Amino acid sequence: VGTGPGSFTSTRIGLALAQGLALALDLQVAGVSTLDALAAAREGVFPIVDARRREVFVPGPYVCAPDDLELEPGVTCIGSGAVRYRTTFEDKGALVPADDDAIHLPHARLHALLAREFGPAERLTPLYVRSPDAKVPSSA
Repeated sequence: VGTGPGSFTSTRIGLALAQGLALALDLQVAGVSTLDALAAAREGVFPIVDARRREVFVPGPYVCAPDDLELEPGVTCIGSGAVRYRTTFEDKGALVPADDDAIHLPHARLHALLAREFGPAERLTPLYVRSPDAKVPSSA
């Protein structure tokens, strides 16, 4: 199952669904980074996931502003962040496939191929790269 990075809500829902199914069906599960699954689509690509708030998730993993990302000229950038910030990355000399190219999506087949350490569903943890946007209100 994909562990992120990505949207907090989507990541939590995906992990909860996988955990629920694994527990109900007595299955072992394995988590795979979204960035790793994207990178497995084709050799030499650089995965970039839209992190919202005018930021992107990149291998490391870490989060940064698209303008702050240093790219090798001619590198092929893929993923939702590459699509969203196409102009920024192309201006840096990167290549970005057409928006509707399937390479921008992390495919379940690649998650399955990369899955290595299967174990109990309770072991699945999300890959968070930054603090959540939601804050617990302070009691006044």
